[in-house]
Amino acid sequence: MEGPDSILGFWLEEVGENGWYGGGEELDASIRERFEMDWRRVMDGGFKDWLASVSGTLAYLILTDQFPRNMFRDTAKAFASDRIALSAAKSAIYKGFDRRIDGMVRQFFYLPLMHSECLPDQDRCVHLLKERMPDGGAANLVHARAHREIIRWFGRFPTRNAALARSSSALEVAHLDGGGYGGVLELVRSA
Repeated sequence: MEGPDSILGFWLEEVGENGWYGGGEELDASIRERFEMDWRRVMDGGFKDWLASVSGTLAYLILTDQFPRNMFRDTAKAFASDRIALSAAKSAIYKGFDRRIDGMVRQFFYLPLMHSECLPDQDRCVHLLKERMPDGGAANLVHARAHREIIRWFGRFPTRNAALARSSSALEVAHLDGGGYGGVLELVRSA
């Protein structure tokens, strides 16, 4: 089992900002090897004591929101801890924990909102990125707006349908065939 410091050291220093969204099998395998047991423990209700501190909460959010997307890419497990992450993020934001983290790292308090299939969470994410991130969250804001548009249109992320064994509507199939997220991202950038 790893602790909060190991998670933060790995994600913030070893992987770093340039690697957070790059993915790839090597990174995915490394996260699985080091942190899958911790993730399983969270799924069993463990590590709630981490939520008492800012750094512990940050590690908890990375473990429940970011790591599963790497460890279990393209499977239902990639989203299995989203509700846990969302609840922890909302509580942390309410307590002001997000404001005690500087720079781009603060985004990890908001990404569970961006990953939510609930429109009010999407709206809140866009607002928080604009109001509380350096440079108005410019680096993430376009992505938050694209996520929000997809939820406005479909009420869910069609890219998850296959992994979650959900049937896709004709509109969702057309969206996916027409460029999916990348197409929406281009629309948002050009708006």
